[in-house]
Amino acid sequence: MNNTAMNLNNFAEIRKIGLEALKKALGTVGMIRFIQQYENGIGDYTKEKYKQKDFKLDEIDIMLRNTKKRDKK
Repeated sequence: MNNTAMNLNNFAEIRKIGLEALKKALGTVGMIRFIQQYENGIGDYTKEKYKQKDFKLDEIDIMLRNTKKRDKK
């Protein structure tokens, strides 16, 4: 990064300099992994979490067993 003044009102410039700093500190793969942790996602979790089906423990057990069987194939 250079010593010139940064325009803190220019979001594109802030993002560019921030990505450069992350890449320098973490490397390319580390930078990508860091950014993936902060993905915005979609939807409204606070509303949608109440719409999810409440599974019984035996249903969860069956789903996990089916997943393990599928992964072994």
